[in-house]
Amino acid sequence: MSGLSSPILIVIFAVGAAASWMAGVYLSKTTDALDDRLHLGEALGGMILLAVAGSLPEAAITVSAVLQGHIDIAAGNLAGGIAMQTMVLAVCDAAASRDRPLSYLVGSLIPVLEASLVVCVLALVLMGTLLPNSANLAGMSPASIAIVVVWVAGVWILDKVRNSPKWEIVMPGSQPGRPHRRVPHPQAGKPYAHASTLRVELIFLVACLVTLAGGVALQVSGSALASRAGINGVVFGATVMALVSALPEISSGIAAVRLGDNQLAMADVFGGNSFQVCLFVVADLLAGKPVLPASGAVNAWLAGVGILITMVYAVAVVIRPERCRARLGVDSFIAIAFFVVGLLGIHYVPH
Repeated sequence: MSGLSSPILIVIFAVGAAASWMAGVYLSKTTDALDDRLHLGEALGGMILLAVAGSLPEAAITVSAVLQGHIDIAAGNLAGGIAMQTMVLAVCDAAASRDRPLSYLVGSLIPVLEASLVVCVLALVLMGTLLPNSANLAGMSPASIAIVVVWVAGVWILDKVRNSPKWEIVMPGSQPGRPHRRVPHPQAGKPYAHASTLRVELIFLVACLVTLAGGVALQVSGSALASRAGINGVVFGATVMALVSALPEISSGIAAVRLGDNQLAMADVFGGNSFQVCLFVVADLLAGKPVLPASGAVNAWLAGVGILITMVYAVAVVIRPERCRARLGVDSFIAIAFFVVGLLGIHYVPH
């Protein structure tokens, strides 16, 4: 696409973004329907499959970027993009209630555990950026392998805690909603309730293909535009690409809080973020070398910003701020401030 004019590249980028958004909505609904019918989330393998399905936009961008030789964009979208995608919670906060922040309504400590898993895998990302290129196992970074191992163990532990918690909590005034999407909603019907399983599977397959195609279009056109504008690849991947790939999460998050599923809205964001960096293994395999050591200090900086923002919301779930200003809790204002300062601070990080 390097020979195309910038206006045409912008149109391709916009079409790819729209396709990824619409396909992501269908992908979310069909995933919920298949999970309910096939009980995928009751087994660890099924939970991993659901996580992969929910991160297809990031996977498509990662694969396309690495194959095109844009490792910086792939790394920025994976690790640095977590800060951007965590800001989806600020959007959900604004949509949840006029009077109470989302963190007040959540009423569960499960999102705190999920946020802890995000912090763990991001810490491994930071450690991986410090390793030399010579530190690799069959072409993969030890940190990339450790991320996958820690994520699988964390998901297994979270599943055990959900099914048999060792504690009971009381959070007066909370409105957590459903603990899991397989629990029937008292008002909203199940997606594709009257469609056959075969039809749902076909819609799921088409949504996957459109998502992958949209991700490739986004990466190819976006990398060309970033190069022409002189934008650093990591910064572009962590901001513009991350925002576009987060559009389905914004849509599903707003829908969840409007249905009263406040716990699910926060859990979906943290769950997607923790799995996302597992894609570094895929990037390593495609690149034939460890990607994390080549991602640079900018990516490490953005991963640190992601940790800060994640911890703001995790702590807020425990503290439970009670008031809103302009439909946002104080935790969202702090997260926005950290995000803005983090982006501005990129200019002082050695590239």
